[in-house]
Amino acid sequence: MAFLAALAGAVLIALVLIDAFEAIVLPRRATRRYRFSRVFYISSWNAWSFAARRIRSPKSRDAYFSVFGPFSLLLLLGLWALALIVGFALLQSALGSSVSPSAPPPGFLTDLYFSGTTFFTLGFGDVVPVSLPARALAVAEAGMGFGFLAVIIGYLPVIYSAFSRRELAITLLDSRAGSPPSAGELLRRFAQRRQLALLDPFFSQWEQWAAELLESHLSYPVLAYYRSQHDNQSWLASVTAVLDSCSLVLAGIVDVPSWQASLTFAIARHAVVDLAQVFFAKPSQSCPSRLPPEDLARLRDLLQSASAPVRWCDDSASRLQELRDLYEPYVSSLARRFHLTLPHWLPSDRQVSNWQTSAWGRASQHASQTALGLSSPTSADDVH
Repeated sequence: MAFLAALAGAVLIALVLIDAFEAIVLPRRATRRYRFSRVFYISSWNAWSFAARRIRSPKSRDAYFSVFGPFSLLLLLGLWALALIVGFALLQSALGSSVSPSAPPPGFLTDLYFSGTTFFTLGFGDVVPVSLPARALAVAEAGMGFGFLAVIIGYLPVIYSAFSRRELAITLLDSRAGSPPSAGELLRRFAQRRQLALLDPFFSQWEQWAAELLESHLSYPVLAYYRSQHDNQSWLASVTAVLDSCSLVLAGIVDVPSWQASLTFAIARHAVVDLAQVFFAKPSQSCPSRLPPEDLARLRDLLQSASAPVRWCDDSASRLQELRDLYEPYVSSLARRFHLTLPHWLPSDRQVSNWQTSAWGRASQHASQTALGLSSPTSADDVH
């Protein structure tokens, strides 16, 4: 019996330490399919999503989803600590509960209490080890507990720093592509102000953002569950809108340098493909089309009305479809996995950007756009 307790305790401690090392310290994603943290996130997210689907209000449902990322992280850290405490308690029990309690009788509950106070370095002194192996085990647990807490203290700022950098670019996209962002609105605003030459530095910035998204979300997958500040924004909607914009530039807009657009498309597509693999979001070729023929015609008219140098033919449509096939199945599967909404190619008829609203009232969309020189039709139906 003592051997089984020792074996169970050693295995539990080893599994937790390996999992914590791969999740926090290892600067690359772990490829093992069955890991404690991976099983934890899959099962807890499925349960959380099941409860969220019962919430009818979209805003309340999104607020409920936004809690999962931070809460699950704290819960995972707590489960790791609990597992280590139980593991060391099993080892103490295998040593014959070699502790000298002042009040409670020796037993597993006493070993569990002693393990908890040792792991968190409380040092009450009411339960102390009496044998040399028990003392050595207590010292090892105290050192591990101290190191565990130190690593966690350094881990949390890394998570929130990566989240902040991700959200900064998403917030800046609001004034350029609307909320939610759309490729049609992005290119329309650049073309209307005769600033299509600025697409190159814009795509360059988003190439960097997509690379950081790939690196940070592969190393720390919990970031994918962190929601943006506004319910009409998300990391997935942003990267999809950028992919849409790059596809349009590569397929049907002339007199605009396409080299940077192709580079941004490549790294953004790399990000969504790898993230779909990490989160087991299997792509589906049968997902509904995000750009039916009638919307494509409206999109072309919208860009032409903004004086964008659009050159459209059958080859352009085929090229656009080829590019879309490279990433749309993956973003659709990720949208289903995280219960996020993908952006439309066309801006909404009554779209109001987040910068035009506040908690104290809603500004006039036309007045605010006119003040900044952004006044324009919001849909292709208004241009005729």
